[in-house]
Amino acid sequence: MDVTEDTLHGATERAKFREMKEGTREDWALIGGEYMNFARGLPDRILAHLALLDGDFGGFPVCRLEHSLQTATRAHRDGRDETYVVMALLHDIGDTLGTYNHPEVAASIIKPFVSEEVHWICQNHGHFQGYYYFHFLGMDRESREQFRGSPHFDACAEFCEKYDQAAFDPDYDSEPLAFFEPMVRRVMARPVNSLYARVAEAA
Repeated sequence: MDVTEDTLHGATERAKFREMKEGTREDWALIGGEYMNFARGLPDRILAHLALLDGDFGGFPVCRLEHSLQTATRAHRDGRDETYVVMALLHDIGDTLGTYNHPEVAASIIKPFVSEEVHWICQNHGHFQGYYYFHFLGMDRESREQFRGSPHFDACAEFCEKYDQAAFDPDYDSEPLAFFEPMVRRVMARPVNSLYARVAEAA
């Protein structure tokens, strides 16, 4: 049996246009359907990418995956809601592809699914986490002060103090990634802050 490129990538039909301005309603009905099929696989892709952090220590006492699991476990055991726990789990997922801006990468991934405050914490946690070590690297440990006027300042400082900076303990009993998988799937089931939220609602 021949396996075509379309079969490998899950598409059996394609739109007919060569430029978007030539597209028809039928073309976009097809693309919209394929879009939703692809979107439903987002949690799988997120979890697979998070697993890439396993065994990557970068000099830290625990690997990046363990740090992520430990941060999320601490938040969960402290009674935080699922969107917060998922943010805690994914806050460093950008380490692989956004080495110089990992907080923004993670924040972009979770933005469609979380509140403004939870998104803000994720996006800016790098500045706040720096309070604990920037001065050892010749950087400004008070970098977070530029955000002092934000209504989310204290929440971000608390995230770093209670969960992020504290999550490097090799002896901590973290929950495994499988424990958080249902949370990731529930949080990412429906976007609430997205240009494409309407498409998801109609599906």
